[in-house]
Amino acid sequence: MKDKTFLMIPGPTPVPERVLLEIAKHPMGHRSSEFSKILESVYSDLKYVFQTKNDVLVYTASGTGAMDAALSNLINPGDKVLSLVIGNFGQRWAKIAKALGADVETIEVEPGKAINPAVLKERLDKDTNKEIKIVTLTQNETSTGVTNDVKTLVSYIKEHGALSVVDGVTSIGAMECKMDEWGIDVLISGSQKGFMIPPGLSFLAASEKAWEVHKNCIRPDFYFNWSTNRKSVLDNSTAFTPAVSLIAGLKVALEMMKEEGLENIIERHTKIAKALRKAIKAINLKLFVEDESIASTSITAILPPDGVSVPDIRKVLKNDYDIVVANGQNALKDKIFRMGTLGFVSQRDAITAIGALEATLYKLGHKFEPGKGVATLIENLNK
Repeated sequence: MKDKTFLMIPGPTPVPERVLLEIAKHPMGHRSSEFSKILESVYSDLKYVFQTKNDVLVYTASGTGAMDAALSNLINPGDKVLSLVIGNFGQRWAKIAKALGADVETIEVEPGKAINPAVLKERLDKDTNKEIKIVTLTQNETSTGVTNDVKTLVSYIKEHGALSVVDGVTSIGAMECKMDEWGIDVLISGSQKGFMIPPGLSFLAASEKAWEVHKNCIRPDFYFNWSTNRKSVLDNSTAFTPAVSLIAGLKVALEMMKEEGLENIIERHTKIAKALRKAIKAINLKLFVEDESIASTSITAILPPDGVSVPDIRKVLKNDYDIVVANGQNALKDKIFRMGTLGFVSQRDAITAIGALEATLYKLGHKFEPGKGVATLIENLNK
């Protein structure tokens, strides 16, 4: 099957036709009044999705660009940073902080586990001299499908006095994340995830407390400079030439998100992900994250059955059904495959994906009851 590719990965995610049609239009001038009106709408609606009163900065960059922007506007050489690592992207925070000259300490758990809030509290309580300036953490670890209890973790960081810097790349627009209510200081995300548009934009919101720390940053990044970009936000403009077409598409995507409502979006993601995991188990496959309380609503990591390789599963799914699932990353490469339930995803997509996975595993010789996965999925989608 050709020209019918369906992305079942944690990003890029499928893009709605309304958004694609908007992006396909001839680009307008980025200093025009027409584009300024689009930006005014985008900046306002981003606050709704981030659940914040703070300004949300938009960068023409990937999610990693927003991570760089977060730390390069806060860190001075020698600052103490504590990074909570539950996978590849939690480790990325630590790498960026080290590159900026920070003194980095990590609390790391094995892949498939979440940070125990009590462990963080114990470490912060020992920091009686308040040397730790920043704590970085990931809400949803894309590489493993684990979700941290950000609400509790941030409450301990706030109690200590450090800044909380949170990666919400695959959580915002898919799971509950309340920036202001939870007291998150810096929150970032990317366009190709829950925002339902192609890669190329990233977003950052910062609390007033974080802005005060930013004022004392000796060498804030030039392109990602918070102050420069915030000034443009207040003028319904951009500091530099933006990805005009993507922002036009983002306006439509945000309007769609508001039409559905955040609570309904979160409920949709939760229902599909939980039903998919039950379907996976029904066809005799094991989940990489066995604890449902920390399992992601955006991405599910799955262990291949004995005698069947991850590359073969991915190959048959792509060649026979034009469905793309993700491999594991780094040490988990070829040990797990990951199925995304993120962004513009529906019950029909899940049924299609599980049906194709059943057919793939049957072809590859895995023993299970054909149809049981789809039946289990449908049953749980209708509960």
